[in-house]
Amino acid sequence: MQIGDVSVEAIYDGVMRAPATVFYRGTDEQQWAPHQRFLDADGMMRFDLGGFLVRGPGNSITLVDAGLGPRSGLVRDGAGTFQGGELLNSLASNGVKPEDVTNVVFTHLHFDHIGWATNEGQIVFPKATFRCHAHDLEHFRGNERVQPIMDPLADRLETWSDSGPLLPGIDVMNAPGHTPGSTIVVVSSGTSRALLLGDVVHCPVELLDDEWAGVGDVDPELAKRTRTALTRELEGTDTPVAAAHFPGLVFGRLLAAQGRRNWVVD
Repeated sequence: MQIGDVSVEAIYDGVMRAPATVFYRGTDEQQWAPHQRFLDADGMMRFDLGGFLVRGPGNSITLVDAGLGPRSGLVRDGAGTFQGGELLNSLASNGVKPEDVTNVVFTHLHFDHIGWATNEGQIVFPKATFRCHAHDLEHFRGNERVQPIMDPLADRLETWSDSGPLLPGIDVMNAPGHTPGSTIVVVSSGTSRALLLGDVVHCPVELLDDEWAGVGDVDPELAKRTRTALTRELEGTDTPVAAAHFPGLVFGRLLAAQGRRNWVVD
């Protein structure tokens, strides 16, 4: 995706698969019938794992979210599987070495978004400054999955607390609910912009119906209000958006047609 003079490239790390009615509790097959394009042939949902590479002014290279890392396992309750480990290969296929990355920005600190920040106690991106929301840093302090990954970054970590400019071509927009510091990253150049949604939305189906919500929100009601405000802002604007779990990590747009929202992939 080209946003003016700024480019955004999807960086794949792996995949998680889970039954749709498990991830979206309270839904059934009838509700999923109009949304088959978001399901595999066996009715499972595919959640890609990864992040986005933003090439900005002055040869800056920013990685937004760092995937799951070299890990695999079972989704909660054994209802699915996840497999990571491909992010560095994906960067290499885009001509980027770990030492080329100048900034790493975390939309939030769930372990599947910070996985490649460190590996076995070593910082993976040796020249990067790492950034996250201050509320998430406090919320996940002591978390058994998060703390071992974040601890080696202590001297390289900067935080923000308010919406606004973060780096040239990159703003942050507070979007709490999924986590206390959940953030939307706004990539802009000139009059063009695109949004990287983090986990404010896991699947585009959540943009089509305000009542759809996946598992894992720290504050489900606040997360719902955040998503509703987001869809109201996006609907009909032609603004491209993507998220780290969208199928194929592709951008799409939320269009208004005949009184209904429609998700169109770029």
